[in-house]
Amino acid sequence: MAKLTIEELKAALKRLPDWDLARDREAIVRKFQFVDFDAAFAFMTRCALMAAKMDHHPEWSNVYNKVEVALTTHDEGGVTRKDVDLAAAMDGYAIVGQKR
Repeated sequence: MAKLTIEELKAALKRLPDWDLARDREAIVRKFQFVDFDAAFAFMTRCALMAAKMDHHPEWSNVYNKVEVALTTHDEGGVTRKDVDLAAAMDGYAIVGQKR
């Protein structure tokens, strides 16, 4: 899967308004906040199952009700369609239990 061009990446980020480009490397990033640890963990579980199905795994960390995610395709050295697809899936999973 090829790395997205800058134009493709900008278009993808317009469809993913809560995601940003990482400052220090070619990746897209987002911080999620949930009502509690259980909601954050449930989100990570749903995402983990999807990531395994896609054979594409996020870089992420969890502290209590917060989950920070970075998506990049290491083999391609940047953001690919897989990252955009996983980001969109994560956005959908985040609706339940997310703190506004």
